[in-house]
Amino acid sequence: MDFNVVGYLIYLPISITLTVWVARTLSRNGRVFLSDVMNGDEKLADAVNHLLVVGFYLINLGFVVAYLKIGDTVESTRNLFEELSVKLGVVLFVLGVLHLTNFFVLNKIRRRGLQRHESTPPVAPQGWLRPPAVATGHSRAATGYGPMPGQPPTAGHGPVAGPTDTPPSPR
Repeated sequence: MDFNVVGYLIYLPISITLTVWVARTLSRNGRVFLSDVMNGDEKLADAVNHLLVVGFYLINLGFVVAYLKIGDTVESTRNLFEELSVKLGVVLFVLGVLHLTNFFVLNKIRRRGLQRHESTPPVAPQGWLRPPAVATGHSRAATGYGPMPGQPPTAGHGPVAGPTDTPPSPR
């Protein structure tokens, strides 16, 4: 009996089954995450999800097939299980690394989108402040800077531009 062939017949179905199971699990559970990354665009999330699954299959199944050959001639059942454990362990490791890499990249995209969303002001600017007068040692009110922080604006604290004022001209 050729133990190498038996090893191939055990290794391929297990590796392919693991790859399909992991891809389906990631696809099903990653859809919600992708929807969030894509700002709720379900069609785009589904398209990206499908492309990621296809890429996952191509990379993993290509690796499984390329890693098929057993280096030495297997002469016993014990050697067969040792070879299979190493091969399947490496396949599982590669599956995990690819999953974490995908997750890391998508999380960076998600964070970038959140930062862009948070940097957008909630309302448009209402007007411009006039440039401050040159400080001559007088109080804040006399220099045109306005009230001290934490104090409500009152008359005499300097001009504050309204919504109809034009922006200051550059000097």
